[in-house]
Amino acid sequence: MRKFPVAKIFIYIFLILMAVLYLAPLLWVFSVSFKTNAEIFKTPFALPKAPTFDNFSFAWTAGKLGIATLNSFIVCVITLILSMIVGSMAAFAIARMRWKFSKLALTYFLTGMMIPVHCVMIPLFTRFAKIGLSNNLIGLVLPYLTFALPVTIFIMVGFFESMPGELIESACIDGATISGIFFKVCLPLGKTGLFVTGLMTFIANWNELLLAMVFISDESKKTLPVSLSKFVGPYNTNYSQMFAAIIIAIIPTIIVYCAFSNQIVDGLTAGAVKG
Repeated sequence: MRKFPVAKIFIYIFLILMAVLYLAPLLWVFSVSFKTNAEIFKTPFALPKAPTFDNFSFAWTAGKLGIATLNSFIVCVITLILSMIVGSMAAFAIARMRWKFSKLALTYFLTGMMIPVHCVMIPLFTRFAKIGLSNNLIGLVLPYLTFALPVTIFIMVGFFESMPGELIESACIDGATISGIFFKVCLPLGKTGLFVTGLMTFIANWNELLLAMVFISDESKKTLPVSLSKFVGPYNTNYSQMFAAIIIAIIPTIIVYCAFSNQIVDGLTAGAVKG
């Protein structure tokens, strides 16, 4: 009979406990989304006796989750594309091109990771209000892109620096231009890093609430997290419909994460190794 080391047993126990800790709330929300309010208060942790899909249909129609999902998708996709293009170009210039202020430029971009969104929310709102972007989806894309670029650049710099220099030297000898080296050599090799940064950007912006709530007041332009907040009132809360709306909101992120989970792990591992 094969014996397992004690340390490995404790590691497996710890991982199982962490999985239960993270999955239990999600499974509980999924369970109560099929209950009525009365059943939630009476038996909150029991399985639904008579599962109903009325909560989902009401949340979709009354909460206007359809247009909110579309708005979130538009904002997230535009931000994703721009952050991947601009961030990868900036990271390539910092990591593989020789110029005097490359390290200073990296430091400048990384300072954005230390600035909380609360510090710039009011200045951004007043400035956007003057130029007509306070109630516009573009007014969300710009700050989302600004806060996504530091992380994208930081991760992609690690990927580009880990690439063998001989590949770039060979491309230069063959007469490749800087754009050719970037698009034909470095970018294909760094696609795993693009997966990582893209998924992080998409999930973070899909769940963002504060900026979307402050900048958007038109009902037809609100994003999904803002629409979810309408299920919580000042005097009462319809928990069953709120939980159903939450399930609808998190399904896209779960699908995306499950589809590209291997790329995330490979990307984080590859980006952490230099040389």
